[in-house]
Amino acid sequence: MARRERGICELYQSDPERADRLVFGRLPEADRRGFLKGAGLAAMGAIVGGAIPFHRDMPAGLIPAALAEEKEAFRIEGKEGLVVLNDRPLNAETPAHLLDDAITPADRHFVRNNGLVPEMATKGDAAGWKLTVDGEVDRPLTLTLDDLKTKFRPVNLALQLECGGNGRAGFNPPASGNQWTVGAVGNAVWTGVPLRDVLNAAGVKENAVYTGHYGMDPHLSGDPQKDPLSRGLPIWKAMDPHTLVAFEMNGQPIPALHGFPVRIVAPGWAGSTSQKWLERIWVRDQVHDGAKMTGKSYRVPAYPVEPGANVPDEDFVIIQSMPVKSVITWPKSGFEVPADNRMIEVRGHAWAGDRAVRQMHISYDFGANWVEAELAPPVNPYAWQQWRARVELPGRGYYEVWARATDDAGAMQPFAVAWNPRGYLNNAMHRVAIRVPGLGQPQVAETEKEAKSQGGKE
Repeated sequence: MARRERGICELYQSDPERADRLVFGRLPEADRRGFLKGAGLAAMGAIVGGAIPFHRDMPAGLIPAALAEEKEAFRIEGKEGLVVLNDRPLNAETPAHLLDDAITPADRHFVRNNGLVPEMATKGDAAGWKLTVDGEVDRPLTLTLDDLKTKFRPVNLALQLECGGNGRAGFNPPASGNQWTVGAVGNAVWTGVPLRDVLNAAGVKENAVYTGHYGMDPHLSGDPQKDPLSRGLPIWKAMDPHTLVAFEMNGQPIPALHGFPVRIVAPGWAGSTSQKWLERIWVRDQVHDGAKMTGKSYRVPAYPVEPGANVPDEDFVIIQSMPVKSVITWPKSGFEVPADNRMIEVRGHAWAGDRAVRQMHISYDFGANWVEAELAPPVNPYAWQQWRARVELPGRGYYEVWARATDDAGAMQPFAVAWNPRGYLNNAMHRVAIRVPGLGQPQVAETEKEAKSQGGKE
């Protein structure tokens, strides 16, 4: 029987401990750490480009960040450096090192579409655009763009948006959908009016439960009777003063790919609730049941499930606030630190859905020890928070920097997350590879006593 070549990620999916033995000769797990034998350690060192000073703390079944498979970056007009995951509908993520700015430029903000970009947006002409607010309201409204700008008080807020499937590529077994890594997130300045002001102008009735949002984007099939996406918000979230009906992004009209001329921005929740190309808000007396609001769409099991489990639709709950998370924006994974100056600054952003981030830590020894990072407060609620830390690497070799945020309710980023069928809410710690040049000598056991302490056999 012919042997089929497999990539390292595929090899590790089925049996990570066996993969450790095949690829690196790692010994069986001991005290939750899998120790590398001499030849295996040398092999891994050669592959990652350096000796591994903290190899004893490296978890079993861990694929080094240096070996993570990188996708080729395709060009999108106005989106330099983004990685295209799908072209129908268009979906593209931002490599982590391009997210270093405190405010994400429009040309580096991720793109998540469900249908086609409407003609009005591609032309950049809002003439004829109107927003309808109807349903469980006392005074149905029809508003023009000029009405929004003149009849309500605009606000400017830095707000982070994250796709509910950000991190889906990290699930095993794989979940269907766009295989986002860590870059389906951004923090732009949005100008608009609070959604609650619009709803108050319409007079929300006491029996109102949910909003339903509709956009102008055509369905991929071209069928005008089908909506590619129609999600909504509980009334309490719609009434949050940071939930906006936005018409500018970073001081300019919203770009076509991001929802021109008007969109919802519901920060801290899955980006799908922030309807692009908005044309209708339907206030409802029940939970909205539009396109991708039912079944398993943007839902997770109400209880923990084993990987690969078949979960009934009725056991799923709608995603609301996103979990605490962070990203390392500097250094870029694969960065080489000068051997004569091993002090480096590590920095990035952290966010926590409806909450705030309280603490930020990093580790460069595979989680054996943690260094607290300097954490700045958000410029306003729902903006991501910048963090930085300085560390000195002890010598030549291969290192991984791991980032871990903790929110103000005490929830902490895990190393790995519980599996769910659609690959949502992955807030596992981000990690990047760093090398100090010079392979050096692999750190192998030199005595029988040391070999035993590393988990070896007599």
